[in-house]
Amino acid sequence: MNKVFLIGRLCADPDIRYSQGENATAVARYRLAVDRRFKKDGESTADFIPCVAFGKAAEFAEKYLHKGTKIAVTGRIQTGSYTNKDGQKVYTTDIFVEEQEFAESKSSGNSNGNEMPSAATDEDGFMNLDGVDFSDLPFN
Repeated sequence: MNKVFLIGRLCADPDIRYSQGENATAVARYRLAVDRRFKKDGESTADFIPCVAFGKAAEFAEKYLHKGTKIAVTGRIQTGSYTNKDGQKVYTTDIFVEEQEFAESKSSGNSNGNEMPSAATDEDGFMNLDGVDFSDLPFN
């Protein structure tokens, strides 16, 4: 089984490209900074893992993912190789994204100034819903 689960932050905005032809498909590439479990010399360390998303997942990345966004990704590892312009063989390892979702609320992460104001809550932490009509709800 080839299954990968990652939680990390985007190192930069995703690079979005579209394939050529009649049925152009979006392709998003980004790197996730994933913290390692153990610290080295008391310092946190991270791995920077390249991810590739296609189609709707790539369009989602283009619209909603930005540098610093914390996301959870599931996918599979795919390896490959190519010969660069100097004639050297280069080996690649990428995560092909099957699912991606936000791993924290917008207000708790790195905000870029365009977040919604938080609603007022009472002493128990519940929002005040005065003026909301609950008569149409399907339960009592």
